[in-house]
Amino acid sequence: MPRLYGEIPAPKAKKQAPAPKPAGRPILVYVHVPFCRSKCHYCAFHSQAFNQVTFAWYLKTLLAEIALWGHRLQHPRVTTLYFGGGTPSLFPLSALAQVMDALRANFAFEDGLEASIEANPDSACDVSFFRALLSFGFNRLSLGVQSFEDAHLALLGRPHNARQAVETFTLARQAGFGNVSLDLMYGLPGQRTNHWLEQLKSAVRLRPEHLSCYGLTPEPDTRLTRSLELGEFVLPEEREQSRMFVHGAEYLESEGYLHYEISNFARMGFACRHNQGYWQGRDYLGLGPSAVSTIGSRRFTNPRWMDAYDAAVRGNFAGLDFEELDAGTRLKELVLLSLRTVEGLDLKAYRKLAGRDLLKSEPALMQTLRQNDLIRVKKGRLSLTKTGMLVSNSIISRLI
Repeated sequence: MPRLYGEIPAPKAKKQAPAPKPAGRPILVYVHVPFCRSKCHYCAFHSQAFNQVTFAWYLKTLLAEIALWGHRLQHPRVTTLYFGGGTPSLFPLSALAQVMDALRANFAFEDGLEASIEANPDSACDVSFFRALLSFGFNRLSLGVQSFEDAHLALLGRPHNARQAVETFTLARQAGFGNVSLDLMYGLPGQRTNHWLEQLKSAVRLRPEHLSCYGLTPEPDTRLTRSLELGEFVLPEEREQSRMFVHGAEYLESEGYLHYEISNFARMGFACRHNQGYWQGRDYLGLGPSAVSTIGSRRFTNPRWMDAYDAAVRGNFAGLDFEELDAGTRLKELVLLSLRTVEGLDLKAYRKLAGRDLLKSEPALMQTLRQNDLIRVKKGRLSLTKTGMLVSNSIISRLI
């Protein structure tokens, strides 16, 4: 069966003349690739089946959008780049080279740019594929493993098996990727804490630089949620999921991984800079259907479907709705995003936006949270403890 990502070996990205010196603000760039082989049972993200006709339409429109934003933002300095989806590893390599060439021609890549791309074990199965990615300039790989148990992979609707996951990681290493992240899920049907710890041990044996561990969350209008509603299976009780989170975090920390964000762990120097930019409230540009951008005080979302996305790009985004982020919204997002991280909330930044001192204006709440070991305050920052992370939504809702 021919590979969807093109023939191997793939052409290298063409050398480009140096891009003009950046005149605009530094930004993060996210490229959404909305194609999948099939829809995972838990997934609520926008995606569609890969076909050559729709992909050609997508590629043409994406290249036009890149040129449009490069001009509008005056060749901004790109600090991080992230290709997500969907399944970016379905991207034909010759087309991926075109996109990277277009980005370099219209944006200024910062020295030391972190360039990440997501890949799935079923569509990234050749060492030459990973070598091509490196030649294009990608230096960080995120593998959608989710589980090392075939039964759970089938239940989730993942199109690969555990053996393929390990083989794909090995191929990426052989190609030369020195920064690899694995996505894993816990709280799966029938799973107990000891099973989750075995999953983490399987991951750690591979020695990835980064791990993202997400609790399974039933989303509306997904096959997983319909199965739960029909009683086909049940998720572990909340207390068991809490134990998975705490014991899993303790195990990874004992293996040298820093728990730098609620769902993310990294070896020293390998935290995902792109995601850190989101949590720090930096400007980001989203390219592709349904991609979201926040630049300055404005936020806008690209149309979800190809025909509307293509029309918006051809019309230079005239009439595209945007949200003006007022001080109240920015304050809520400051609290929401910063409390996900180990650094926590900068109390001086909070005071500047809110016009009040959080600790002094909410003394009873602060005392309760401290007495229950849910928060800590140190060096002008308020952060959540491990226990606090378990009830982060409740704490954040009380602070905003």
